[in-house]
Amino acid sequence: MKEERSLSLLQLMVNEGLVPSPEEEENRKTVIEKLKQIVVAWVKRVAWQRRLPKQDIAVTSATLLTYGSYGLGVHGSESDIDALCVGPYFATMNLDILNPVFLRDIDETGWKSLSRVLANTQICRLVPDLKSMLRCVKFWAKRRGVYGNLNGFLGGIHLAILAAFVCQCDPFVGLSALISHFFKKFAFWPWPRPVELQDETLHPTLNPTETRLYMPIRLPFSSYEYCHSNITKSTFYKIRTEFLRGHNLTKDLLKFDFDWHNVLEPFPYTKKYAWFLKIFLSASKQDELGDWVGWIKSRFCCLLFKLEEVQGLCDPNPAEYIDVNIADPHVIFYWGLQAGKTNAIDIKSVKDVFWRNISTGYQGPFGKIELSIVQASQVPKSAQFDTLSQKKKACWKMMDYHQRRIPIYSQHVPQYIVGYVSTNGDPEYPSAGV
Repeated sequence: MKEERSLSLLQLMVNEGLVPSPEEEENRKTVIEKLKQIVVAWVKRVAWQRRLPKQDIAVTSATLLTYGSYGLGVHGSESDIDALCVGPYFATMNLDILNPVFLRDIDETGWKSLSRVLANTQICRLVPDLKSMLRCVKFWAKRRGVYGNLNGFLGGIHLAILAAFVCQCDPFVGLSALISHFFKKFAFWPWPRPVELQDETLHPTLNPTETRLYMPIRLPFSSYEYCHSNITKSTFYKIRTEFLRGHNLTKDLLKFDFDWHNVLEPFPYTKKYAWFLKIFLSASKQDELGDWVGWIKSRFCCLLFKLEEVQGLCDPNPAEYIDVNIADPHVIFYWGLQAGKTNAIDIKSVKDVFWRNISTGYQGPFGKIELSIVQASQVPKSAQFDTLSQKKKACWKMMDYHQRRIPIYSQHVPQYIVGYVSTNGDPEYPSAGV
């Protein structure tokens, strides 16, 4: 019966379109190969521009390392590809980033850039059969509105380590049992005790707790570094609640009426909350909206902290919505608010504090931001609060590479091209190192 439950869960993943088709996989491989060719050509051109000897240019190379959902093999049809370009003067395409010799003299910036790749590589080494388990866990987190580090929830690396931890604890059980054990394990986990993978290559830590974080999760390549986390009091409460709900629904997989659809049901925001914080972001041009929204989202934790201060708990729904009746490029967020305290919120003071935070450091054209409190009945019917099925519109500018462009050279390295200007005089976005 447990095997049957596992098969039904795998079939559900396929039905939901979470497993890319062979054609999509081939397209991704083709893109990665082309990117590798580009970075290799780039590093050789840089070597030539720096006037290195011909024999040095011949052996100069670079490599492209994938990480995130693609690196772990749990990407979906609409997933992007997280990739890191590593381009020292002399490198091999078969770079072993876990080699201590390579990491010995790396600076802090390089270390931070490599951290996600190192984590992915180590997770795959310690738990090679993680894909099905992690794909299901990510699907659950998106459906229940607890996925997204910028909103204070669990990011992909957090879920990967949690899933790998359960696989290490129960290496000989099927998929359905792993999911059940996942919920049980973390519904009753004694936070802030850290979660860390078993790794014989690392020395055990002397301090078993990490009280600075609500849910400390140790990176698998380090004895003392933790996953970056934006989890707050509100999001910690919701994550724990969802772990407990998952446990209650999966603790008896052999029940006659058991159904995975109940476990993976989208979180019912409009039934759960009577009031919402509406965050309306807009820009004058579509190609300016992406940068503006990205900047605001990177500062969401400041807004969440302020709301917790004046209102108590808040549920920052990660889904983005678009009102078809509004012409200007825009994105709307609806955050659930704790019942009974909405009348006491001074929304102007909340906006003033948040505006001071977001107005410092932003380099692009400022867009508009409007904060308001709305009732559930005022939420448009088009916003169904299904965090998985919402389609995001592209907010970035597509460049016309067939147009002749004038190169822009670095002020510090005169032979180094940092971007281009189109022939009509309009500056285009600088390319990454070309």
